[in-house]
Amino acid sequence: MQPIFETIQDTALLISDLLINGESGYTDNSNATGDQQLKLDVQSDMLIEAALKPHPKIKTLISEEKDEPMLCNEGGTYTVCYDPLDGSSIIDADLAVGSIFGIYKGEPSGDTLVASAYVVYGPRIEMVTALRDGETVRLRYSDANGWQMVDTLKLNEKGKLNASGATQKGWSSVHREFIQSLFDQGYRLRYSGGMVPDLHQILVKGGGLFSYPGTSDKPNGKLRMLFEVIPFALIYELAGGEAIDDQGRRLLELSAPHPHATTPCFFGSKYEIDQLKKAYGIG
Repeated sequence: MQPIFETIQDTALLISDLLINGESGYTDNSNATGDQQLKLDVQSDMLIEAALKPHPKIKTLISEEKDEPMLCNEGGTYTVCYDPLDGSSIIDADLAVGSIFGIYKGEPSGDTLVASAYVVYGPRIEMVTALRDGETVRLRYSDANGWQMVDTLKLNEKGKLNASGATQKGWSSVHREFIQSLFDQGYRLRYSGGMVPDLHQILVKGGGLFSYPGTSDKPNGKLRMLFEVIPFALIYELAGGEAIDDQGRRLLELSAPHPHATTPCFFGSKYEIDQLKKAYGIG
């Protein structure tokens, strides 16, 4: 797995340079789930494809920005599902964004995920990796030292941060009351609109809750299972947290009916997830 992680590291540096020097603005195209593509989305996708496609261990690439899977090597073992540039809509505000990778052995699902990684492009470039039976490892890049391990990320039993996504107008009354209950307990709102930086902050700060529920207009949520939700579920569970859907099911037990399927999702420390289950009457 390490050679694939190293390829992702090399590509992350190219994407970081692209974010600084590349052309911004929208294209005339939309991706498979109807989001209008930024030029940086497409260019980041091309960089990742060019880096991963020749890798002999990779059989198939599935990108959030492509309609169909791409066969790379018939003799390969892994399917890599990736979101090349998560949070691209907030780039114009100069906020942190990221890339997410799920590495699956065979047909991609929660059961077949063997490794995850994500990259944060902020004031510093950081990468977090996780192997199915390993730890959640945080690395940081510098020109002087290259990629160096910072620490292994562990969540406390209870956190302080509340990153509550989706348009509040579409929240259910149950979800609205639950989120208010966290604020009533003194939780701090930390939500940028980028999944990678928001989930990364909760991990680094030791705990809290990230929620993206189903809403009246998007009952199945907005976040994609294979590219975003399931890869982060592995990372959170290995860090000592939990990751579930609105029925109380582990996200790592879900199967996607098609590559671009979405699901409501909740990531957090054990206390916050327990409170969520009680509020929703699940689990």
